[in-house]
Amino acid sequence: MGVLALLWGSTFLWIKVALEGFSPVQVTVIRCVLASMTLLALCLGERRRLPSGAAMWRRLFVAAFFCNALPFSLFSIGERTVSSGVAGVLNATTPLWSVLIGLAIGTERRMPSTRLGGLGVGFAGVVVIFAPWRTTGSVGWGALAIIAAAASYAVGFAFMGRTLVGRGIPTVSLSSAQIIAATVLTTPTLPAGGLSQVHLTVAAVVAVVVLGVFATGITFHLTYRIIADEGATNAATVGYLLPVTSVLLGAIVLGEHVSFRVAAGMAVVLIGVGMVRRERSEPAPAALSPHTSISPGR
Repeated sequence: MGVLALLWGSTFLWIKVALEGFSPVQVTVIRCVLASMTLLALCLGERRRLPSGAAMWRRLFVAAFFCNALPFSLFSIGERTVSSGVAGVLNATTPLWSVLIGLAIGTERRMPSTRLGGLGVGFAGVVVIFAPWRTTGSVGWGALAIIAAAASYAVGFAFMGRTLVGRGIPTVSLSSAQIIAATVLTTPTLPAGGLSQVHLTVAAVVAVVVLGVFATGITFHLTYRIIADEGATNAATVGYLLPVTSVLLGAIVLGEHVSFRVAAGMAVVLIGVGMVRRERSEPAPAALSPHTSISPGR
């Protein structure tokens, strides 16, 4: 969870830097291509095959649209006007969307008070960090695009947990196939904005490579593992750690000032995540739901 939060939380920083040399469409397509290459290499290294069957690939394309193609595009568009730190904070709404979707489709029939309280505490911490009562100019089309991306992630996580994991297919095979599907979905968008002239700089090239290989490829595989092992809602709670990561990276890499309010908000976020995961970590085999089962060969 910590590694995933670090890699995923750095995504917003890499997108921001990559946009200095590439268009949003170019960033989206390049990160999908590089992530596909990375996950295919992992798949081959583990001697795993890609999933087969038309029905399975239809599900993979649906998951790729909601969990990859759509949110990747929305983030690249949103960060043209929204800072990387604010993007990380807005993406932290993913756990809340995930709970609402889980309750709607029945995967979260039982919501223990500890987990429910943890989600509320985590959201309160995000609000403290974001401080909407003190921020001006953040609510606009860019911010709405990022919030829509966060909701799209939640839809994708729920769909993946309900239709793809727990079927005896290794997660490295699923993640490789899904990101390939995302590449197929995003590549046709190049004529709509990806053919503009690039302004190559060392920083932009390094950023898009790190974004594709680590912040997309490795991150997506880790996300699949957590969804398979602990369920979609629990996987989405990593979103509450993203503001912590984005703020810390802003302070370390960009020299941004971290106020007492932000530090207090990060502490509240960590407490909320701890409450959510504490309930899951307690041994209670009888309470496990079907989506938490671990299939052989993972």
